[in-house]
Amino acid sequence: MTASSGDAANDARSQARLRTVRPDGTPVYRHQARPGTPPMQVTRIDFEAGHPHLEPDHRHAHDFLVLVYVERGGGTVALGNHDTPLRDGDVHAIPPGQAIGSAALTDLHHCRAWSVAFTPDAVPSLASVSPLAWAHHPILSLFALATPPAGSSARVPVAERPRWAEWLTELQEELAEPGRLGARDAAAALLTRILIGAARLAPSAPAPPDPLVTRVFDEIEATFREPVSASDVARALGYTPGHLTTVVRERTGRTLLEWITERRMTEVRRMLRDTDLPLGVVAARTGLRDATYLVRRFKDRYGTTPDRWRRGERV
Repeated sequence: MTASSGDAANDARSQARLRTVRPDGTPVYRHQARPGTPPMQVTRIDFEAGHPHLEPDHRHAHDFLVLVYVERGGGTVALGNHDTPLRDGDVHAIPPGQAIGSAALTDLHHCRAWSVAFTPDAVPSLASVSPLAWAHHPILSLFALATPPAGSSARVPVAERPRWAEWLTELQEELAEPGRLGARDAAAALLTRILIGAARLAPSAPAPPDPLVTRVFDEIEATFREPVSASDVARALGYTPGHLTTVVRERTGRTLLEWITERRMTEVRRMLRDTDLPLGVVAARTGLRDATYLVRRFKDRYGTTPDRWRRGERV
């Protein structure tokens, strides 16, 4: 079952919306949550059937993870500041905040690929992992290498490529009927298998962690439950907020405040999913002011209320 590029574009727009625009004009899109459905999306991209939603020079980024598998290559895309060729069997890991774009869509005319967009909640083994530890989780090994300004890529052996196409086709079919018995579990299992396959293609010796980023993440992990700000974290480490925000964005693709927010929201989702605590308690334990503020921030970020999201997770 193959979606046309036009259908894929419409579906992509329905599940992602503009979150912010960076100072350089790069728009950043967020995943639009749908209560009761897995937080993932699979899109079949076939440029011969018509150009997908990308527009010439449309440089953009996402606040979720994206894995791209190229069935048939053709053309290049810009990952960060590097032009990356799309070749048969390539797998590209695009972490949150990584800029991507294409200046010449005509060069992609013969390309056929799959795009898997997801948040860590989609994978059981990642659902409760701190986003500050994503880079060290084995299942995201290929993403761990995708630090700005370049993405990370690997090549699927020829003999294994039919299996990848089968996994992605089956995942797309499960997501097309999310209300079907076992669809959510089946989709989670398939995505996990795909990520394991990608991780096994990653080099066995990743680059050592950035010492400054490690210090920043350690400070966020120690303080995010309190009402700390980006300025508080910067001062604790001996930097001005503006300087540290710029450095963190350059090295991770996200600002200091975005990482604090991501850590808080991951914990909010964990508490909503795993406990029956009232929203006021959840807010107090995640550094947010009160239940009203939590509802506003959650709805702004995920497009739904915490209560509705909680109910959807327990279907």
